[in-house]
Amino acid sequence: MNSLFGVYECNADAKGRVMLPVAFKKQLTKELKGGFVMKRSIFSKSLELYPMATWNEMVKEVNKLNKFVKKNVEFIRMFNYGVVPVDLDASGRLLISKDMMSFAGMSKNIVMAAAGDRIEMWDKKGYEKFINNSTANFEKLAEDVMGGISSGQPEEDKK
Repeated sequence: MNSLFGVYECNADAKGRVMLPVAFKKQLTKELKGGFVMKRSIFSKSLELYPMATWNEMVKEVNKLNKFVKKNVEFIRMFNYGVVPVDLDASGRLLISKDMMSFAGMSKNIVMAAAGDRIEMWDKKGYEKFINNSTANFEKLAEDVMGGISSGQPEEDKK
């Protein structure tokens, strides 16, 4: 799968159903039949939507962790907490459960933003706040993460 791109505003109905934007459907044509996995984000109050094949590849890596190391078991437990399979209905909508919407502070107005191999789902106000607060630091972050790359590794990884 290629890297996804785009940011789209969507509206959830009273039951928590949201239409997957047409632009994402076009980018995910091959993945639509396989379904998706939705999980809580680790670093923000948002949700992540993974195509099933992408999810399965990531889980293969997680499953390589030694289950006799306590922090690994705790990580696996928390990583999988609240993970749910998601399929689009006949109308092209996906259902966001009430507990997932509550975790992400979502109401009716939702933003779906491409994030490489997944789609992040945010409450619109939360997304705007995150972007506005992060913009000032992005220059420094870009330099730290990408500025010293000559062999494909961030500077910190070369040390």
